[in-house]
Amino acid sequence: MADHYYSEQPHSEFITETWSYSLKGHPFTFTSGTGVFSKGKVDFGSALLVETFKEPDIEGDFLDLGCGYGPIGISLAYEYTNRHVVMVDVNERAVELTKMNANQNNVSNVTVIQRDGLSKLDQQATFAAIVMNPPIRIGKQKVYSFFEQCKSALAPSGELWIVIQKKQGAPSAIKYLSSLFHQVDIINRKKGYFIILAK
Repeated sequence: MADHYYSEQPHSEFITETWSYSLKGHPFTFTSGTGVFSKGKVDFGSALLVETFKEPDIEGDFLDLGCGYGPIGISLAYEYTNRHVVMVDVNERAVELTKMNANQNNVSNVTVIQRDGLSKLDQQATFAAIVMNPPIRIGKQKVYSFFEQCKSALAPSGELWIVIQKKQGAPSAIKYLSSLFHQVDIINRKKGYFIILAK
C-alpha cells in the first residue's frame, strides 16, 4: 500500500506543523505532520462533524474511529468532560500526534490506541457514540466493514456520527447504513459534506 494516512508505519520524512483552531467555541492548539490526514489545518469535514455533534441521551464512552491527529475526539473530550473518549487509528504517527495534542490541550479523559479499526480492541466496550471521518481512500468495502464494526460496538440506543462528501459516496453509504441501523438521518449538509447519524 502507498505511503499515505492509512499506512501503519509511514516512511516519509516526518515534518510537523502546529497551529491554533477553534472548535465548539474553544481554542485548541494542534500539531499534525506528513504521513497523517490533513496536515496543517483542521479539515472542513471534521470541523463540521464536531460542530454538528450532539451528546446522546444515554451514558457511556465515546469512540473516535480513525482519529488522525485527534481534533474530533480531543474537542469532544474537552466539551464533554463527563465522558471518556477512546481514540483509535492504524497510523503510528497519528497515534503519537494525538497523544501530544491531548497533552498540549490539557485533555486527560482520553485513551489513544493504535489499531486497524476495532480489531483486537483491548476492552469489550459498548459506546454511547462513535464519531468517524472515514478513510475513503482505503475503499468502500473496508469502510463498510468499519460501519459493521461500529454497529457491534455501540450500546443499545447508541449513535454513529459520520461525515462523508457527496462526491465520495455519501448517498451509497446512507443506503448501506440503512441496512444495518434502525434509523439513519442526514443531520447537516454543507459544501457537499453530509453529516449522517445512524441509531
